[in-house]
Amino acid sequence: MENKIKNVPLLDLKAQYATLRNEIEPVIKEVIESQYFIGGPKLKEFEDTIAEYCQSKYALGVSSGTDALLLALMALDIKAGDEVIVPVYSFFATAGCVSRLDAKPVFVDIDPQTYNMDPEALQKAITPKTKVIIPVHLYGQLANMEAIMKIAKENNLYVIEDAAQAIGSENEKSQRAGTFGDIGCFSFFPSKNLGGFGDGGLVTTQNEALYNKMNYLKNHGAHPKYYHKLIGGNFRLDSLQAVVLDVKLRHLDNWTKGRQENAAYYTEGITERKLDGDIQTPVAIEGYRHIYNQFILRSGKRDELLAHLRSKNIGCEVYYPVTFNNQECFAYLGYKEGDFPIAETAAKETLAIPIYPELTNEQKNYILDSIAEFFDA
Repeated sequence: MENKIKNVPLLDLKAQYATLRNEIEPVIKEVIESQYFIGGPKLKEFEDTIAEYCQSKYALGVSSGTDALLLALMALDIKAGDEVIVPVYSFFATAGCVSRLDAKPVFVDIDPQTYNMDPEALQKAITPKTKVIIPVHLYGQLANMEAIMKIAKENNLYVIEDAAQAIGSENEKSQRAGTFGDIGCFSFFPSKNLGGFGDGGLVTTQNEALYNKMNYLKNHGAHPKYYHKLIGGNFRLDSLQAVVLDVKLRHLDNWTKGRQENAAYYTEGITERKLDGDIQTPVAIEGYRHIYNQFILRSGKRDELLAHLRSKNIGCEVYYPVTFNNQECFAYLGYKEGDFPIAETAAKETLAIPIYPELTNEQKNYILDSIAEFFDA
């Protein structure tokens, strides 16, 4: 039977919203009618619910995933001259927030299969000025937190988990992202697995003192109101976002299951079409819960494949085409091209294709057939 699909977006939030409209619109209306937009009981209800989901004692809704990282660094008193180790391959905020506090981001290479921080490279990057390690759980799979936490403990270092793409991801012991280090940071950007109706984020911690400090810092450091022992910022999550996210959270595990099923469908389809010699699919660590924020293909012909898929009206994206050492704004750090060969190669060879749970088999087959067409040409 001919596949009549001619267009597949990278993400279809309208399809998701169509299934949630009757749940979301009433709670938005409730907030509007209450006129309680900042703080309040709806935000606290969401924070309590998502803390439980993340297996964390404490959770605070904040204004974005970027602000979650910034708030975490501020809570740990990171300042000029301090060094913070980050993977060289990630979304810009991972390193940018370090520089915003006049601290020094120190880059390390990644594992070639998971794209997460390489613990051996981390070990070699530690100096007397190192204060914090920020592992990133990239694309929805946990970094090697057992090894990273061992290194952190041995060197008396803080750990901030950048879990922006990894809510609900787990290791083989079913421990979830955001609970290994001192602070976990999450993003609710609309394209995330759990996405809001605008910007939003979350910090998690098991430490009551850090929780209280971040609670003050997110509101200009005020405690009580108008009295400031600390200089913070305006990092609050709006009540409207909280109620939307609270509704969506009830569906998150089903969406994750859909993403996992789609990932398996792609992987099987690539093997069936004998494309596994031409293209690499994501490596899922045995026993881990991969939530597939992105489904990353890898090919030495990435740019040509990207152009071909786009010519077929298939949404696809390169995450991330420029590693931090090659970003102009970080030239002052003295790194050069070629310093991080594993990450720099990944930046040239990786490509994300649609993975959202509402994808139909027809859409997935259209994508797979289009990939096969490229390599068979």
